[in-house]
Amino acid sequence: MKSLFISLKIFLFFTVVTGVIYPLFVTGIAQIAMPAKANGSLILKNNKIIGSELIGQRFDSVIYFSSRPSAISYNPLPSGGSNFGLTNTKLKNSVDTLKKQFIVFNQLDSNTTIPSEMVFASASGLDPHISQKAALFQVDRIARARNLSPDNKQRIIQCVKTITEAPQFLLLGEERVNVLVLNLELDKIDVNATKN
Repeated sequence: MKSLFISLKIFLFFTVVTGVIYPLFVTGIAQIAMPAKANGSLILKNNKIIGSELIGQRFDSVIYFSSRPSAISYNPLPSGGSNFGLTNTKLKNSVDTLKKQFIVFNQLDSNTTIPSEMVFASASGLDPHISQKAALFQVDRIARARNLSPDNKQRIIQCVKTITEAPQFLLLGEERVNVLVLNLELDKIDVNATKN
């Protein structure tokens, strides 16, 4: 009986320390040191949450930059990829279809080498980034769809280059562009273009 009582006291002690005190301590530090990241890197527009910098969204409209494909239709609850191996016929057919769609949608030459992230879904299915090259391939299509002048087309190109993020710690990953952030900046260019 004595051993059981001691075991229960130890269990309750560690439950309180690791299940209540430690999480509250870490949450408090995160809220003070980096509140935006601690709360999900949410993006607001007109005081309304429209997304997160960390989670990809579907953009099918011809007037916006397209996101990378998602095997889970951008649903964050079952986050994951297709899990098809490189020799899988379904993966090959999917890649061929996505390549053709990207070329037709952006009116590119049929021999254009498409960046891999535009034909392969990420492991999570929620990657919010594409490469700078993939973004620049879409500029002509967007400028045509929005009837933008050559000057404003150059502003889009400059916007892509400005928003491009360097590899993390200058070592991890590659240069990348957040599609949601880029599309929000694109709307600002378009609004300014209509005012001029």
